[in-house]
Amino acid sequence: MSKKSTRRATRNQSPVSGFFRRPAVQIGILALAAIIITLIVLAGNNGKKISASNLPNDINADQAYTLYQQGGAVFVDVRTQGEWNNFHLQDALLIPIDELAARVNEVPRDKPIVVICQSGSRSPRGRDILRQAGFSNITSVSGGLGDWMQLGYPVVYGQ
Repeated sequence: MSKKSTRRATRNQSPVSGFFRRPAVQIGILALAAIIITLIVLAGNNGKKISASNLPNDINADQAYTLYQQGGAVFVDVRTQGEWNNFHLQDALLIPIDELAARVNEVPRDKPIVVICQSGSRSPRGRDILRQAGFSNITSVSGGLGDWMQLGYPVVYGQ
């Protein structure tokens, strides 16, 4: 290409198009797009509505409270009788984790089940015991009643 045609081609480019032709700028644009897409995907998953008909393995206290308010789900408290006597959820079913396998027939099979404990450490075990017994629409509360109470959700004190 002659100098004359190079000058002509350069004159026809706007400063903006030249800016976007730089590899560093192109990489930056791709990185920004990837970050935006990732944030959209994460926001979509975290903002996913929890319904009693389609329960994930674990839910947080906010999601559990939404199910609690909607009604229809059975909350199974797998803490001990002593823990229950201090405080518990209104209308929850108490079956301590050590007794759950022997008492699965006390848990309704026709309703969604939410297993809850004090901190979220026993409820996944309770969920798994009930799954092994044939329950399918079941979840456990990560963070348990500790998170529930920290968020100010209602509990019943005493027996």
